[in-house]
Amino acid sequence: MNPIKKIVLASGNAGKVREINKLFAGSGIEVVPQSELGVPEVPETGTTFVENAIIKARHAAECTGLPAISDDSGIEVDALDARPGVYSARYAGEGASDQDNNDLMLKELDGVAEAERTARYQCLIVFMRSHTDPVPIITQGSWEGRILEAPQGDGGFGYDPIFYVPTHNCSGGELPLDVKNTMSHRAIALNAMLEEFKKHKYI
Repeated sequence: MNPIKKIVLASGNAGKVREINKLFAGSGIEVVPQSELGVPEVPETGTTFVENAIIKARHAAECTGLPAISDDSGIEVDALDARPGVYSARYAGEGASDQDNNDLMLKELDGVAEAERTARYQCLIVFMRSHTDPVPIITQGSWEGRILEAPQGDGGFGYDPIFYVPTHNCSGGELPLDVKNTMSHRAIALNAMLEEFKKHKYI
């Protein structure tokens, strides 16, 4: 297989772009967000993380003619019956900000005991060499924690300020990016993807 030099990332999310570029540094692959290539966002009509990731990767590959990588990720809260899951980005409604989503989650969990606030981030990564790729590479990662009663820290993005990381006794919003990139759901899934790339001799 020929090495891959350039991949379109099927996301305009600045936080994801930052994390993915950091993890891919040294791979020889340039990762370009689809927003820089004029690719419009596509409706995420899937009911699972993997369906949505495939929809986004296929769309970006078709629009650009480049190989595409996509992630679909979210948070599952046990006390909320695994919600918001695939709807994490729009938990508080279409166009909701991270703070809107965090505020709604804290409101829904008001009065729930600490021991019952367990949660995990999930991440599914899909890579497609082209929009007609019949065998996408799919990797997955999860990150266990619990939901705090109030935000802590202003780093990260999404639910990070209210996601408690037991191993480091702090929130995801207080973790330095270099540390987060060794343990997050996205880091696990992306490192597994890099291993797949090596196996297929893409890098």
